[in-house]
Amino acid sequence: MSRAPNTRKFGEKRDAIVNAASILINDAGVQATTLADVAQAIGLNATSVTYYFPRKEQLVVAVYDETLTLMERMAAEALEQDDPAARLRHFIAAHVTLRKRIRAGERGLTTALSEIRTLDRAAYDALMAHYLRVVDLVRRFFGDWADREERALFSARAHILLEAMMWWPVWSLRYSVLDFSRIEDRLFDILAYGLPTTRGLVDPQQLVGNWRTSDDEQAGQNEAFLRAATVTINERGYRGASVSRIAESLNVTKGSFYHHHEAKDDLVLACFQQSYDRLSAVQIAGRDIETDYWTRLSSVLAELIDLQFFDGTPLLRTTALQALDAEHKEDVVTRSNRLARRFAGMLIDGVADGSVRAIDPLVAGQVLMSTVNSAYDARHWAARFDKSEDAVKTYLSVMAQGMITSSA
Repeated sequence: MSRAPNTRKFGEKRDAIVNAASILINDAGVQATTLADVAQAIGLNATSVTYYFPRKEQLVVAVYDETLTLMERMAAEALEQDDPAARLRHFIAAHVTLRKRIRAGERGLTTALSEIRTLDRAAYDALMAHYLRVVDLVRRFFGDWADREERALFSARAHILLEAMMWWPVWSLRYSVLDFSRIEDRLFDILAYGLPTTRGLVDPQQLVGNWRTSDDEQAGQNEAFLRAATVTINERGYRGASVSRIAESLNVTKGSFYHHHEAKDDLVLACFQQSYDRLSAVQIAGRDIETDYWTRLSSVLAELIDLQFFDGTPLLRTTALQALDAEHKEDVVTRSNRLARRFAGMLIDGVADGSVRAIDPLVAGQVLMSTVNSAYDARHWAARFDKSEDAVKTYLSVMAQGMITSSA
């Protein structure tokens, strides 16, 4: 039901409330943001805010919908460009420009979408429908697909591109805004044309290690908690992954949970630690095989993508970062950056042995981290393939071949 006539004054105040809520959610997360906090931020009383948004979740939905509307507009503007290369470049430039504006002091322009999964089903479904409209626009950057296989490839490109743009605000903090134009060029080069010198080369080797979930192995209770928490947080977000829900999935009591973990944040950090330990183990296993460095790197990526698609315990999504306090968030991002730098080191060695193009390895390392992260949300996409290896090969081809397959 409409709360007031659609007047300019009403719209301006509503926009101010949404903007303030966006800033608070970005700074502290959904759970820590209250209607009273939003009211105080713009000099209103809580009653004034509830006139526009009677419930907090309505305001949260409005905040996320504003960001999705912005993403949709950016995608639509990019789609108006003449060819796939121009569309890709325009889309990347729009995201870099947005980050420049935020660095210049503008706030509330966009909100991290990491906690959409915490909303009730109706709100989540509506926002996901909006997000899928964005995905469809980005998928069309690459032209009209000829068949089911090409549509799947274009979907993978869209998914990887969107994830790269959503991860960019996190690692952009490591760069001066004076370097943004160069980063924009390097991002385009990597995403457009891929990594290997022999474009499209995909010949991963099988890696050996113990990072997989074993169906036969009886995990200890602490290990079982980590597995259940990782899956639950990935599916429902931090706020939706209550201690009760995690314990219930294992048919144990909340008391059993607190026997192993003092608080839920401790469990989230342990999940990140386990995920990064597994990712690191795969990196090391691939780094140490005897072959050229692109084959080593593509072997690592293939294993990690397969793990994200099909393993019973995927890696924890980086969306859980948003709910952590600043100190813990910094620790997790630091570990992520170390893994990205290991990817960068492999790329540098690949440039040296001639198997990798002369790309920016630090930028490419971050793109690889976001690509691995994105694969979890592509599980339903991967399940449509008759053979699991075809799903992995198609997804990996985006890094092996790039997103621009012609001279256009």
